[in-house]
Amino acid sequence: MISSKEIFEKWQGITAGKCALKPLKCFILAVMAGMFIGFGGMGATLIQSSAQMGLNKLLGASVFPVGLMMVVMAGGELFTGNCIMVGQGLCGRAKWAGILKNLFIAYIGNMVGAFLVSVIAACGGVLTGYGDTTAQLAMTIAQNKAKMPFMDALIKGIGCNILVCAGVWMASGASSAISKAALCFFPVMLFVLCGLEHSIANMYYIPAGMLAGADVTIGAYLLNNLLPVTLGNVIGGAGFAAAYCQVYRQ
Repeated sequence: MISSKEIFEKWQGITAGKCALKPLKCFILAVMAGMFIGFGGMGATLIQSSAQMGLNKLLGASVFPVGLMMVVMAGGELFTGNCIMVGQGLCGRAKWAGILKNLFIAYIGNMVGAFLVSVIAACGGVLTGYGDTTAQLAMTIAQNKAKMPFMDALIKGIGCNILVCAGVWMASGASSAISKAALCFFPVMLFVLCGLEHSIANMYYIPAGMLAGADVTIGAYLLNNLLPVTLGNVIGGAGFAAAYCQVYRQ
């Protein structure tokens, strides 16, 4: 495990590589990342619906991090984690045009990938494979997220991406697969356990619930949840990156 200062230096190269990705390659990797996060959400819903009350939240939080593990270790462009690149922009080590292009393509690709998994879950019989319990939970999750107050969603989005970026940041400083997996696992488990909001995860959770029959409109999904959570994720991720830029910039 390298030091945090060395991780900061390493992210100059990581950012350059991400900014240099051709749009199609970036989009494909973003779709894969969205699918990985979606599969993590699917697994979390399944185990929560089958667990006893009191254990369901912990078990769901323990399964969801598999999504970020796959992004980090299999390769993918995840919008929330890529917010770390903002630090390189603030330090003048990367061009803003490249950073913003990557984040835009990653966001759209993540949405496509997460939606594909929501279709698999809701239309492929996954949510009804254990009876109606899982589908009911998926609908409840979607409805609760869609009616969350704007400021609650925004603030929970900030907290969430501080933890996601911490996991990605630490994993980028590890050399072994086991270390990377462990460093992804705990921050993500913590944000799920605390009920914080992740925009890409919600690109799976809410459409999956809607496809299962939740009483949620597209407008409520986009404006009541995705907009404030995305803004919060950007603030949290950019703040995380800015803090380390301030500490370690030359």
